[in-house]
Amino acid sequence: MTTPCLQNAWSVHEAELRNYLRHRLGDAAEADDLLHDLFLKVWRQGEAFCAIANPRAWLFEVARNLIVDRRRKVHRHDPLPDEIASTEPEEIAVDALASCLPRVLAELSTEDREAIVLCDLGDMTQARFAELKGLSLPGAKSRVQRARRHLRERMSQACQVRFDEAGRVCCFVPRPPLPAPASGGNDEKPGG
Repeated sequence: MTTPCLQNAWSVHEAELRNYLRHRLGDAAEADDLLHDLFLKVWRQGEAFCAIANPRAWLFEVARNLIVDRRRKVHRHDPLPDEIASTEPEEIAVDALASCLPRVLAELSTEDREAIVLCDLGDMTQARFAELKGLSLPGAKSRVQRARRHLRERMSQACQVRFDEAGRVCCFVPRPPLPAPASGGNDEKPGG
């Protein structure tokens, strides 16, 4: 059932909407199909349509969205030309950065390394970490946050990590893995 405000808005704007759709789409039949879809969207609004402050603007906004949706559907089914070569997906820089992680982790303090390995790389919750280390939950959270900050600083420095405008890792300089420990019992912390 249509409301009087809906009937009024539709009768006032239907011709203008049809012209708009025909102009944008260049196909009268397709425009009429979208006009029908638009009417159904309006009709589903029921009484809520009467509360719209500017029905004309709302109708044109919905019409524009219907055009965009229709074009997306059409473009989704366009076949790719044969001359486009198949390419392997590029490795995401942040995934490649994992190669720097073992060396940098080894260079962190034992406390920081333990927090990262257990909570971030392992599946330990910060609450369980707090119990294990005899800390309050806020204390454990603080320790994990500090360890993450130290890891980020060390990764940025040691692997020369750079970030793009959106704050994502864009590139870095890989570091060779740590040499295998000598069997002489050398406990020195590895250098940069």
